[in-house]
Amino acid sequence: MKRVHKKASAALVTPPSTFSDSGSRWLLSEENSGREQAFKSSPPHIPLSTYRVQFNRDFTFNQAREIVPYLSELGISHLYASPYLKARPGSRHGYDIIDHNALNPEIGTHKEFEQLCAALAKHGMGQIVDFVPNHMGVQGGDNTWWLDVLENGQASVHAGFFDIDWMPIKAKLHGKVLLPVLSGSYGAVLDNAELQLRFDAEHGEFVIYYFDHHFPVDPAEYPQILAYRIDTLITRCGQDNPVLMEYQSLITAFRNLPTRDESSLERQIERRRDKQVYKHHLAGLIKQSSGIAEFLEENLHIFNGTAGQSSSFDLLHHLIEAQAYRLAFWRVASDEINYRRFFDINDLAGLRMENDEVFEATHQLLLKLVQEGKLDGLRLDHPDGLYDPEAYFYKLVERCTRAGHAPYLVVEKILAVNEQLRTTWPVHGTTGYEFTNLLNGLFVVTSNAERMERLYKSFIGEHVNFDDLLYRSKQLIMKTALAGELNVLANLLSKIAEADRHTCDYTLHGLRTALAEIIACFPVYRGYISSREVAAEDRHNIEQAIAAAKRRSTTADTSIFDFLGKVLILSAAEGKSTAYYEQVLSFAMKFQQFTSPVMAKGMEDTCAYIYNRLLSLNEVGGDPRQFGVTLSAFHRANQARAKHWPHAMLTTSSHDTKRSEDVRARLNVLSEIPAAWRLALRRWRHANRNLKRRVDGMLVPTANDEYFIYQTLLGIWPLGEPDANEMANLGLRLAEYLVKAVREAKVYTSWINPNTNYEDAILAFVDTLINAPAESAFLTDFLPFQRRIAQLGMFNSLSQTLIKLTAPGVPDIYQGCECWNFTLVDPDNRRPVDFSHRRTLLNTLQTLATQASPGVRALCDTMEDGQAKLLVIKVALALRKHWPEVFQRGSYLPLAVKGDYAAHLCAYARIDGRRSVITVAPRFFARLLGEANTLPLGEEIWRDTAVEIPFHGPDTQYTCAFTEKTLIPLKQPSGWRLPVAQVLAGFPVGLVIGENVPS
Repeated sequence: MKRVHKKASAALVTPPSTFSDSGSRWLLSEENSGREQAFKSSPPHIPLSTYRVQFNRDFTFNQAREIVPYLSELGISHLYASPYLKARPGSRHGYDIIDHNALNPEIGTHKEFEQLCAALAKHGMGQIVDFVPNHMGVQGGDNTWWLDVLENGQASVHAGFFDIDWMPIKAKLHGKVLLPVLSGSYGAVLDNAELQLRFDAEHGEFVIYYFDHHFPVDPAEYPQILAYRIDTLITRCGQDNPVLMEYQSLITAFRNLPTRDESSLERQIERRRDKQVYKHHLAGLIKQSSGIAEFLEENLHIFNGTAGQSSSFDLLHHLIEAQAYRLAFWRVASDEINYRRFFDINDLAGLRMENDEVFEATHQLLLKLVQEGKLDGLRLDHPDGLYDPEAYFYKLVERCTRAGHAPYLVVEKILAVNEQLRTTWPVHGTTGYEFTNLLNGLFVVTSNAERMERLYKSFIGEHVNFDDLLYRSKQLIMKTALAGELNVLANLLSKIAEADRHTCDYTLHGLRTALAEIIACFPVYRGYISSREVAAEDRHNIEQAIAAAKRRSTTADTSIFDFLGKVLILSAAEGKSTAYYEQVLSFAMKFQQFTSPVMAKGMEDTCAYIYNRLLSLNEVGGDPRQFGVTLSAFHRANQARAKHWPHAMLTTSSHDTKRSEDVRARLNVLSEIPAAWRLALRRWRHANRNLKRRVDGMLVPTANDEYFIYQTLLGIWPLGEPDANEMANLGLRLAEYLVKAVREAKVYTSWINPNTNYEDAILAFVDTLINAPAESAFLTDFLPFQRRIAQLGMFNSLSQTLIKLTAPGVPDIYQGCECWNFTLVDPDNRRPVDFSHRRTLLNTLQTLATQASPGVRALCDTMEDGQAKLLVIKVALALRKHWPEVFQRGSYLPLAVKGDYAAHLCAYARIDGRRSVITVAPRFFARLLGEANTLPLGEEIWRDTAVEIPFHGPDTQYTCAFTEKTLIPLKQPSGWRLPVAQVLAGFPVGLVIGENVPS
């Protein structure tokens, strides 16, 4: 049943009965509706800027506390922390949390955390933390909730915490969780004695160990072990031995425990209570009786078999078969996994955050920190994995408000081109990937798209249709890494089809195939249909996907797609029973959870490593098909953000980006010089043709790999004259990165099926390139070209840094990126940062501030040391602190540029009352400077180019924030203008302060 919402082109879906998820109940209550209302009662503390740090055992709370004075001096208002709740031991990222209510002991103690918070407060700074609501780290034996599920199955108190399909297609898996942790086939691992049964005498528990993993044994199955060879024990102890009788009574008690599939809550509670009592009793009995302890040890030895003697493991096999899990070869995961994962990572299991009990259990510490005033904001990781993101956001805001104050809330939401963030969400914006790509595109010459496409096609010898590549990549992901999840969805859909006589003829295979087609054609990461509403944009995306799927399908009867479409928009449930409606709703929402990882794995982790036209465009949240951004589109996007999301996060580098901002800034230069790039490629190919190896009948690296490698070298080659240590480090980084890149591409090698011969040929090729003599044909040609790209890239980087710091939103600086940072995807971008060196550079800038303007101009002559970028950040952040209202609520006004080089400038003003801040950011430096080895400064470069300032008043005085020089506007017939030659007389980018000064 549904009714049309007259205020918007969306359907509001009303189920036949009360809402089944508490998030929806809360969201639909009258007192808690509306995004604006969510933040009214307790306004959040909006950051002026953030600085992201990556916590792990090598960067702890104590080390973070040590850099707080430096960050404060730099002008940062908020520390932006990676997850620091208790994660798997040795975690380098913190996203594999095993306890949401404890701090990670590898990062520090509670006292050390308190000291960090105190240091932040002392310097007037706040804190934002990255929170992970979607999943937890499992396996390994250190997540107590997961272990409880493995021990007790559906009777576990935590069974509803994880998104497990207890009734999968395969009957043998009914009531079980598939655990794909074995390095080989189950039978081979068992016969090799790698699975070992042990007894925890302290807790009275039996556990099966597999190296670092351990799996609890169902207490109801303990009698298999305890009663084995019981006649032997009776003979030893005597029939009337009271200890023996107690032991036999305990065996009976374990055997009579309620089963794992017990549906009665009362019986489940009985099982949970009694099993603990019996375990404690068993531990005491073993401690009391050495005879029984010895007997049990003998049984364990028998169960653990003898390696190579297959029949000796029959007992252990039967015991394992009786558990709430199935141990399996890791390759089985892709086909038969029956718990939702974070993407295809078996060690990260999805949480059912729509369950009130799960929310309460996972947010206790977080809400306590909010209550204590230690947290101002939250970054929510992977909200697209949640069953109902919007309901979760509202509940989180409500609970934080009740605890202390509404949080500054940003979500890691990746938006497709032309997709908008849902305005109904009670968040302040995304973490900024759309801004990353918007800003990056400003430095790409859009008019050269076809020329770059032609030279790419010419070099690799084939045309790559990106639409087809993305479609094939998503299909590949569903056939391999995420086939299990697709099976779960298809099974749910089949049950829906079977429940109606008009659809019962659709086969499971046909439904699965149609489902995969629609997902492969889905235009965005996911939809947000819920029991509350079917928004117009969700309906449009589904219709678009179905139309595309029909075109690609070879199925004779395309009505199956129409059926799927009705299910996805919930209209299939009109007039049907409550049970049918619940099935349809559940499927539609789980479908949405699945499309996101398919898109991410297909686009970011496959296509982005295959389609290499211009690698700076192959970024998280980007679309390589979009070759740059026009200036007008850039301004429109900023105006929209200023209006709708003025506090969204602005990022240019993160722990997840494929390349750092400075690498992209270099590569963007190639879009300006396609002719020179084409000739350079031709020369390098010729110079290196003999370095390739023949693998499986083809020359490696392939032309596409070679094209990728040359761009990578241009992007990360060290500044200046690197010494032997720097080159050795470069080689190690490249080797690690290139193996990851070619495996992600999944063309000739992959993570599942590594082709080491192919990979070795790639690494040998690159190693020879970077370690060749300086006079080699390649380096003689490459190095001058690279140095020019690097120089122009630094100018690009200064401009993009300034824009990030002045555009509408909250600028974020990723650790180490306040200076030049030429890093690649993780783990390369998560290496330790030399904060001592950055402190020294900042101190040098402080000295510079007391000198005359030539001191700032001198930074341009030593650009490679990074001080110029540091200066832009320090000055802009100081201005944000001085005039916060201009940046937090000021309007955004694009400024027209006139003159010979108008196309080389992006200019805009942030205005609040009588205060204005003008940003003048040059671009396309290769075209601007040509071959001249000069700086983009002064009248010689900019000539008559000027920025129009329509808001100029008679009392307005303009000052360059970098040089502190007063700027004199010129009166023209069309109005007042600021000559760019003045603005950029002493520094490559301009930040102009406009303030009324009474005459």
